[in-house]
Amino acid sequence: MFMNLTHTSLWRRGFAFAALTLVTLHVAGCGPAKTEKTTAAPDAKTAAPVAVTKAAPPQATENEADMLAALAENAAPLTEGDKAWREVQQAMRPPGYPPEWREKEPTKEEVAAFEQKNGEMAGAAADKLKDFYTRFPKHDHAEDARKQEQGLLNAAVQLGATNRLARLQELEAERLKDPNLPEDDRLELRVQQLQRAAFQKKGDGISAALTEMERGVRVLQKEFPKRAEIGALLLSVAQGWADEGNAEKGRALAGELADGSTDEETKESAKALVKKLDRVGKPLALKFAAMDGREVDLQKLKGKVVLVDFWATWCGPCIKELPAVKAAYEKLNAKGFEIVGISFDQDKAALEKLVAKEKMPWPQYFEGGEKGNKFGEEFNISGIPTMWLVDKQGVLRDLNGREKLTEKVEKLLAEK
Repeated sequence: MFMNLTHTSLWRRGFAFAALTLVTLHVAGCGPAKTEKTTAAPDAKTAAPVAVTKAAPPQATENEADMLAALAENAAPLTEGDKAWREVQQAMRPPGYPPEWREKEPTKEEVAAFEQKNGEMAGAAADKLKDFYTRFPKHDHAEDARKQEQGLLNAAVQLGATNRLARLQELEAERLKDPNLPEDDRLELRVQQLQRAAFQKKGDGISAALTEMERGVRVLQKEFPKRAEIGALLLSVAQGWADEGNAEKGRALAGELADGSTDEETKESAKALVKKLDRVGKPLALKFAAMDGREVDLQKLKGKVVLVDFWATWCGPCIKELPAVKAAYEKLNAKGFEIVGISFDQDKAALEKLVAKEKMPWPQYFEGGEKGNKFGEEFNISGIPTMWLVDKQGVLRDLNGREKLTEKVEKLLAEK
């Protein structure tokens, strides 16, 4: 399926709470695992919090079906509340995607219209939940309905139903006033508010959203000084700045965490990001024998602008980016633009087949085996596609060549 399942994820989870909040703000990719992937990761240029897939409902065996039928036959008659709860559950089922989207990628306009419609549906489902717990305040599911109302309102707002924002804020304020609210729930709620504030700034550009996100995380640092999740959120902001090409801001935040985080996992991730960002502005050493026998040495390509493309044939977003990469090469190669591919494939035949099919003339590094990719490890590549741009002096200039590739290459080619 072409789409990241934005609304399905929101509906199923109610509200999003994760250290990787900024996944919503950036282009997604695949994780370069050491074992071969068998399915391509979905593309996320339509901005989705989390990608999920619908699992087939579990099927009861013949004996289980008989048991369920017997239980239903002997069960007490449903109360009015039970019947109402069943109706509410039906309204809460996330809608499916148009079948044609499985074969043809939808346009941005189609996606926007679809999500707007589903935002309205999520809001309507929240109304049904409120009606349920108002009519049946002592029902076993009344408290569930209260919690799920807030989750669906949050989903509705993220999907564009801004008319639901006032009610959502009202519920959030009520919960935050509760002195007995567990810290986990309080933190979850505050991160939800922070995420929403960042979303609202996204229309002004990713930099504005990142600035808002960082401001909010600093506030949470004071509210929850001992929670490891705060460091992870700040690290996601640092990664966001790095992806936007602002190595200075990314380096400052990552360095802060590398020196001061109390969470070892966050600290190690921050150190890796610092190491990666420290490469920017310095000569990039990369030398290997390509799959077709060509000898590649970046320092011998001085005078050329070089794209170092970390990718794999099994990575959906990598394949999605291929037309743009080829277009940039065809337009600018004669002017001094070259590409070097670093493949994370383990199946050499699959790589050779795709390279031939797509008529990719640039050299490809292939390692194979089960130990991973040595350049991926050396350069701390945490996901693919990753595209680095090296200038005519052999200096690494940009860690996010994936965005505005042709425009960036043209600027580097114009440099003296």
